[in-house]
Amino acid sequence: MKTGPSTEVQPPAPVHAVSGAWIPLQTALFRNLWIATIVSNVGTWMQDVGAGWLMTSLSSSPAMVALVEAADSLPLMLLALPAGALADIVDRRRLLIVIQIYLLVVAGALGILTLLDIMTAWMLLGFTFTLGVGAALMMPAWSAIVPELVPTDQMPSAVALNSVAVNAARAIGPAVAGVLVAAVGAWLVFLLNAVSYIGILAVLLRWRREHHKSTLPAERFVSAIRVGMRFVMHTEALQVVLIRGSAFFVFASATWSLFPLIVRQELGRGPEIYGLLLTCIGFGAVAGAMLLPRLRAKISRDALVAGASALYALAALALAYVQNVGLLAVAMLATGIAWISILSALQVSAQMTLPAWVRARGLAAFVVVFMSGMALGSILWGQVATRIGIPAALTTAALGMALAIGLTWRYKLGRHQVLDFRPSLDWPAPLLAETPEPDSGPVMVTIEYRVQPTKRAEFVAAMQAVREMRRRNGAYFWELFHDSADPARYIECFMDESWLEHLRQHERVSVSDRAIQQRAKQFMVEGESTKSQHWLGDREP
Repeated sequence: MKTGPSTEVQPPAPVHAVSGAWIPLQTALFRNLWIATIVSNVGTWMQDVGAGWLMTSLSSSPAMVALVEAADSLPLMLLALPAGALADIVDRRRLLIVIQIYLLVVAGALGILTLLDIMTAWMLLGFTFTLGVGAALMMPAWSAIVPELVPTDQMPSAVALNSVAVNAARAIGPAVAGVLVAAVGAWLVFLLNAVSYIGILAVLLRWRREHHKSTLPAERFVSAIRVGMRFVMHTEALQVVLIRGSAFFVFASATWSLFPLIVRQELGRGPEIYGLLLTCIGFGAVAGAMLLPRLRAKISRDALVAGASALYALAALALAYVQNVGLLAVAMLATGIAWISILSALQVSAQMTLPAWVRARGLAAFVVVFMSGMALGSILWGQVATRIGIPAALTTAALGMALAIGLTWRYKLGRHQVLDFRPSLDWPAPLLAETPEPDSGPVMVTIEYRVQPTKRAEFVAAMQAVREMRRRNGAYFWELFHDSADPARYIECFMDESWLEHLRQHERVSVSDRAIQQRAKQFMVEGESTKSQHWLGDREP
């Protein structure tokens, strides 16, 4: 799969950002995994070229060719959230090892069946979908291990190097695949993709990961999905990322899904030119990754995403109407620069909203939006191209992308805010007359506040942030009440699914969450403190 999640903290001065770009490679584990990732991603890009070109041989229908991209993306759309929950529950290293073995076997089977010349269009879609399942299970876990590979102060450079790894592979894989497919056949690139998983598998097997277990039992799978979705629904900054991503990916998918047909039908060229143009996208993305530290120091993420979207739309128009391969190569370089700029900015913004306990699930939500846009967009633009032609379909997509810039501008990604997700560990242990069963519940917590009479409106406003904090940390109900006989006396009430889930809230509260609570408490009567009580639901025996 195409790995390499991105994140960001506030960048240092541009000179230091560039000079320190390679520092994470001094860490042996990161260096070995980085090299293995490049090899694996080269194999994946070769697989993509082979599958796309083979489908043009098996079917001339634009809809069928576009379905290759859809089959690759649909599993990520459908399975990313469950995969994120799984990655937050189990040992991520062991999960990744199992997935590498699975991908090796499936890719090898695809290569053998293609070599035996028994591959059909629908079989190819089935294998592409099956490989996509492995990618769906892998992506959230892979994204979540990055902070474990290098020290915190090296995270920005590590993320930049991951982007370089992905796009260096994009520059190499398609070009090599184009030559091999033309000279030998698609079966060879499928088998080479299978072999490419061995490197990551070897590094993961040698990694002695320190798995910091909670003192509490692991979350249950269904509950973990539910809590993860609740986190997404009550984290406004993450929702902004998802909205901006949706507006881009659904239109951007037109370029990727129709690309093989543009080369074969509109240009009348073979797999060598197809691979060459994809390589230009890769080179553009590598160049973009190197420029990003300087750009982030000068402009906001919002301006970066808007400008890169406009550049991507112009490149799509060039792809629709330009017949000269040299000019198209320049347009594809621009496509690569725009693509990595947008993807990096969105991933950075997503990472900055996620504490460790829900990181894989939060990133899975981003993956769902990403792949939903690519999968559904691929189906859409394949059908549009069938009816009105490929150039008109690309033109429509480019105009839609330009319109989306204006429609989503009010959703701000922000600049370079860094939240402190270290556990605050300042919630006092509940007073207990008897120890509850872990699954007993629901649990209702009430907290009493004595507020300054003149600050009631400010207090209520500040408590809205507390509400969102409680909900994203796991509470399924929250409400604020005031005493009708004493309007300055407020009761905050929230509910958790079980006693165990409430204890998880104690573990999840971060330093940033504590600051949110303090902003509300500043409006209390001087000298007063909060008073909390825990109520356990009774079920009929």
